[in-house]
Amino acid sequence: MIRKWYVNSKPYFCRTNLTIMEKTQYSIFESELKVRPDDIDMFNHVHNSKYFDYVLSARYDQMAEFYKMPMESFLKSGFGWVVRTAMVDFKRPMILGDTALVRTGILTINDKGCRVQFEIIIKRTNKVAADGWFDYVMIDISSGKGCKVTPEMISAYSI
Repeated sequence: MIRKWYVNSKPYFCRTNLTIMEKTQYSIFESELKVRPDDIDMFNHVHNSKYFDYVLSARYDQMAEFYKMPMESFLKSGFGWVVRTAMVDFKRPMILGDTALVRTGILTINDKGCRVQFEIIIKRTNKVAADGWFDYVMIDISSGKGCKVTPEMISAYSI
Protein backbone atom coordinates (compact mmCIF):
# COMPACT_ATOMS: atom_id res chain seq x y z
CA MET A 1 0.00 0.00 0.00
CA ILE A 2 1.28 3.46 -0.87
CA ARG A 3 -0.30 6.69 0.29
CA LYS A 4 0.59 10.34 0.21
CA TRP A 5 1.59 11.61 3.65
CA TYR A 6 2.70 15.22 3.18
CA VAL A 7 2.19 17.60 0.31
CA ASN A 8 3.60 21.00 -0.63
CA SER A 9 4.72 22.38 2.71
CA LYS A 10 1.44 21.76 4.52
CA PRO A 11 2.01 20.95 8.19
CA TYR A 12 3.23 17.42 8.81
CA PHE A 13 1.76 16.02 11.99
CA CYS A 14 3.07 12.73 13.23
CA ARG A 15 2.03 10.30 15.89
CA THR A 16 3.83 10.17 19.23
CA ASN A 17 7.23 8.41 19.38
CA LEU A 18 7.96 9.26 15.75
CA THR A 19 10.62 11.54 14.44
CA ILE A 20 9.50 14.38 12.27
CA MET A 21 11.04 14.33 8.85
CA GLU A 22 12.44 17.69 7.83
CA LYS A 23 9.80 19.90 6.25
CA THR A 24 10.65 20.93 2.72
CA GLN A 25 8.81 22.11 -0.36
CA TYR A 26 8.65 18.48 -1.53
CA SER A 27 6.09 15.78 -0.76
CA ILE A 28 6.58 12.88 1.61
CA PHE A 29 5.18 9.51 0.58
CA GLU A 30 4.57 6.31 2.52
CA SER A 31 4.87 2.68 1.43
CA GLU A 32 4.00 -0.37 3.46
CA LEU A 33 6.28 -3.42 3.34
CA LYS A 34 6.01 -6.72 5.20
CA VAL A 35 9.09 -8.21 6.91
CA ARG A 36 9.81 -11.53 5.21
CA PRO A 37 11.58 -14.62 6.57
CA ASP A 38 14.62 -14.00 4.35
CA ASP A 39 15.02 -10.51 5.93
CA ILE A 40 15.84 -12.04 9.33
CA ASP A 41 19.43 -12.48 10.56
CA MET A 42 20.96 -14.85 13.13
CA PHE A 43 19.82 -12.53 15.95
CA ASN A 44 16.16 -13.00 14.93
CA HIS A 45 15.63 -9.45 13.75
CA VAL A 46 15.84 -7.69 10.39
CA HIS A 47 19.39 -7.59 9.08
CA ASN A 48 20.77 -4.06 8.75
CA SER A 49 21.22 -4.38 4.97
CA LYS A 50 17.47 -4.94 4.55
CA TYR A 51 16.72 -1.41 5.76
CA PHE A 52 18.49 -0.17 2.62
CA ASP A 53 16.36 -2.57 0.56
CA TYR A 54 13.16 -1.28 2.18
CA VAL A 55 13.98 2.34 1.32
CA LEU A 56 15.06 1.51 -2.23
CA SER A 57 11.93 -0.60 -2.77
CA ALA A 58 9.69 2.17 -1.46
CA ARG A 59 11.36 4.79 -3.69
CA TYR A 60 11.04 2.50 -6.71
CA ASP A 61 7.27 2.20 -6.16
CA GLN A 62 6.88 5.89 -5.32
CA MET A 63 8.71 7.01 -8.47
CA ALA A 64 6.08 5.31 -10.61
CA GLU A 65 3.02 5.97 -8.43
CA PHE A 66 3.50 9.61 -7.50
CA TYR A 67 6.14 11.17 -9.73
CA LYS A 68 4.92 9.30 -12.83
CA MET A 69 8.59 8.71 -13.66
CA PRO A 70 9.26 4.99 -13.13
CA MET A 71 12.84 3.75 -13.14
CA GLU A 72 12.12 2.04 -16.45
CA SER A 73 11.59 5.46 -18.04
CA PHE A 74 15.04 6.55 -16.94
CA LEU A 75 16.60 3.34 -18.21
CA LYS A 76 14.88 3.63 -21.61
CA SER A 77 16.20 7.17 -21.96
CA GLY A 78 19.71 6.05 -21.02
CA PHE A 79 19.77 7.36 -17.43
CA GLY A 80 19.62 5.88 -13.96
CA TRP A 81 19.72 6.91 -10.31
CA VAL A 82 22.44 5.40 -8.13
CA VAL A 83 23.18 5.82 -4.44
CA ARG A 84 26.35 7.83 -3.80
CA THR A 85 26.14 8.07 0.00
CA ALA A 86 23.76 6.71 2.60
CA MET A 87 23.31 7.42 6.30
CA VAL A 88 21.12 5.19 8.45
CA ASP A 89 20.47 5.67 12.16
CA PHE A 90 19.20 2.35 13.52
CA LYS A 91 16.93 2.94 16.53
CA ARG A 92 15.18 -0.35 17.31
CA PRO A 93 14.88 -3.80 15.74
CA MET A 94 12.12 -5.10 13.53
CA ILE A 95 11.14 -8.76 13.69
CA LEU A 96 9.45 -11.36 11.52
CA GLY A 97 5.83 -10.46 10.92
CA ASP A 98 6.33 -6.72 11.42
CA THR A 99 5.05 -4.28 8.85
CA ALA A 100 7.37 -1.43 7.96
CA LEU A 101 5.92 1.96 7.03
CA VAL A 102 8.60 3.54 4.87
CA ARG A 103 8.28 7.30 4.48
CA THR A 104 10.51 9.09 2.01
CA GLY A 105 10.79 12.58 0.64
CA ILE A 106 13.25 14.73 -1.25
CA LEU A 107 15.26 17.11 0.93
CA THR A 108 17.17 18.75 -1.91
CA ILE A 109 17.43 18.32 -5.66
CA ASN A 110 19.63 20.05 -8.21
CA ASP A 111 21.48 19.35 -11.44
CA LYS A 112 24.00 17.15 -9.61
CA GLY A 113 21.51 14.83 -7.86
CA CYS A 114 19.21 14.68 -4.87
CA ARG A 115 19.11 13.86 -1.18
CA VAL A 116 16.16 11.74 -0.05
CA GLN A 117 15.26 11.55 3.63
CA PHE A 118 13.46 8.54 5.08
CA GLU A 119 12.08 7.00 8.21
CA ILE A 120 10.98 3.43 8.77
CA ILE A 121 8.18 3.00 11.29
CA ILE A 122 7.24 -0.31 12.92
CA LYS A 123 3.49 -0.36 12.36
CA ARG A 124 2.82 -2.66 15.35
CA THR A 125 4.46 -0.29 17.86
CA ASN A 126 4.20 2.98 15.98
CA LYS A 127 7.89 3.65 16.70
CA VAL A 128 10.81 4.53 14.46
CA ALA A 129 13.03 1.59 13.57
CA ALA A 130 15.46 3.68 11.52
CA ASP A 131 15.82 7.01 9.79
CA GLY A 132 18.38 8.79 7.65
CA TRP A 133 19.04 9.90 4.08
CA PHE A 134 20.39 8.74 0.74
CA ASP A 135 22.30 10.88 -1.75
CA TYR A 136 21.51 9.89 -5.33
CA VAL A 137 23.31 10.90 -8.50
CA MET A 138 22.13 10.56 -12.07
CA ILE A 139 24.31 8.44 -14.33
CA ASP A 140 24.51 7.91 -18.06
CA ILE A 141 23.88 4.16 -18.45
CA SER A 142 26.16 3.80 -21.49
CA SER A 143 29.22 5.33 -19.79
CA GLY A 144 28.40 4.66 -16.14
CA LYS A 145 29.46 8.24 -15.37
CA GLY A 146 27.57 10.97 -13.57
CA CYS A 147 25.53 13.39 -15.63
CA LYS A 148 23.32 16.41 -15.01
CA VAL A 149 19.76 16.11 -13.79
CA THR A 150 17.68 18.02 -16.33
CA PRO A 151 15.34 20.87 -15.38
CA GLU A 152 12.44 18.69 -16.62
CA MET A 153 13.39 15.91 -14.20
CA ILE A 154 13.74 18.39 -11.33
CA SER A 155 10.32 19.79 -12.18
CA ALA A 156 8.73 16.32 -12.20
CA TYR A 157 10.11 15.62 -8.72
CA SER A 158 9.01 19.01 -7.37
CA ILE A 159 5.58 17.94 -6.15
